[in-house]
Amino acid sequence: QVQLVESGGGLVQPGGSLRLSCAASGLTLDYYAIGWFRQAPGKEREGVSCISKSDGNTYYVDSVKGRFTISRDNAKNTVYLQMNSLKPEDTAVYYCATLRSGYGCYDATGVDYWGQGTQVTVSS
Repeated sequence: QVQLVESGGGLVQPGGSLRLSCAASGLTLDYYAIGWFRQAPGKEREGVSCISKSDGNTYYVDSVKGRFTISRDNAKNTVYLQMNSLKPEDTAVYYCATLRSGYGCYDATGVDYWGQGTQVTVSS
């Protein structure tokens, strides 16, 4: 059974940092491009960042560039999202997902597996 389990969310003050983890079981993450998505209350789910399966190229939406860093540890079968300089508008449930080949980095229609999500709240 395939499972993606996110962890590391929580409540943080503006300007703070969090590191999200996405641990996989039932599949080998380095066979997939992996994306991080988020959904804020009342808003549609949006892609935030992704990392390719082959060359490790990374991609970020403009709103998080320079603040978020995606990485993968194949030995631990885990992908991370380091989030620095957090802003209140980063508040959302964050999801990791496996991305099918041929689909764009932020294209949710190309997702085979989703995690259950982890809540990130940025507030003073």
